[in-house]
Amino acid sequence: MATLRQTIEAGHGRAALPAGSGVRLDVEGLSHRFGDFLAVDDVTLHVEPGEVLALLGPSGCGKTTLLRAIAGFLRQSSGTISVDGRRVDDVPAGRRNIGIVFQSYALFPHMTAAENVGYGLAARGRPKAEIRAQVARFLEVVKMAHLADRLPRQLSGGQQQRVALARALCIEPGILLLDEPFAALDKNLRLDMQIEIKRLQRQFGLTAILVTHDQEEAMSIADRVAVMNHGRIEQLDTPVTVYDEPATLFVNGFIGSTNLLAGRVLARDGEEVMIRLDAGASLSAKAASTIQPGTRVVVSVRPERLELFPQPAPQRFAVTRRLSLPLGGLTVFDLEAQDGTPIKHVRLRQPGEAALGEQLFCGLAADARPAVFPAPAE
Repeated sequence: MATLRQTIEAGHGRAALPAGSGVRLDVEGLSHRFGDFLAVDDVTLHVEPGEVLALLGPSGCGKTTLLRAIAGFLRQSSGTISVDGRRVDDVPAGRRNIGIVFQSYALFPHMTAAENVGYGLAARGRPKAEIRAQVARFLEVVKMAHLADRLPRQLSGGQQQRVALARALCIEPGILLLDEPFAALDKNLRLDMQIEIKRLQRQFGLTAILVTHDQEEAMSIADRVAVMNHGRIEQLDTPVTVYDEPATLFVNGFIGSTNLLAGRVLARDGEEVMIRLDAGASLSAKAASTIQPGTRVVVSVRPERLELFPQPAPQRFAVTRRLSLPLGGLTVFDLEAQDGTPIKHVRLRQPGEAALGEQLFCGLAADARPAVFPAPAE
């Protein structure tokens, strides 16, 4: 089992959009209301051709509403959507050349796998010979050619997922939208399908947008991650940057596991501040210029960026070991600081860990990059 950090390492109108490989997507100032509820609030994002962007956030943050607007299933209240520089606000969903894979797969139960895959082309009035050739091609791509004549109820969840993916690819879309596509799959199959979709996205050069609330899924598949909260994008950057340099306390807590240590700023020297932790140690870290001496702060340190020691030191704080949990090649330590703060530490499993005492001292690893945020108002 790896930590999350390890895992990371033209014209306007109703004209049909061009088929082909990945295209550029531009969303400018998009907002959408459901009555008095503002579901998406002034979102702007730009997705490059062939890029995978993940929309990540908790339920109700607006990510699915944004995806539905891009797909053309709803008309946004304000803002614009452009594909390769062409406004598509008035282009119907069926003519945006966008492939979609839903969480529920949305296969027609009375159609065979082959008929489901060919449905998009048939709806576009393509010749039957072309449809047969395309269906055969994409069933082969997703390794489902031998099950072409089966109905959805005769297929497993993973097989239905592959059929849904083949149907989305069969129209040769410029953009592939993935709406929680792995949520219904078990863990091992989910990983297999994540790898498969990433492989096919690269093979066909598709621009893809993945909607998910699963942080590991987003961080492992996407080239960039947009973390959404209350209808807005709080941070949009590469997975590594979002993990190592979270822009807000919300992003910090939503992406990966972290330890939050309360303290007060004692002094400032350029970009560095000296902080006295309530847990009993002092440390220095980079902080925004708005954080001045006297400010109450929260220091975030990832579990893998802590170290345990048997002896005290000025930059170490005392902890009590409550549990040690072996997880594959890792050990997770459940600790408690003297001010009651729960602490999690993760490291490669080592010989002799069972003999470690209950009273230990915790400090930052040499490569730790703690994030410092103003403490939330009480």
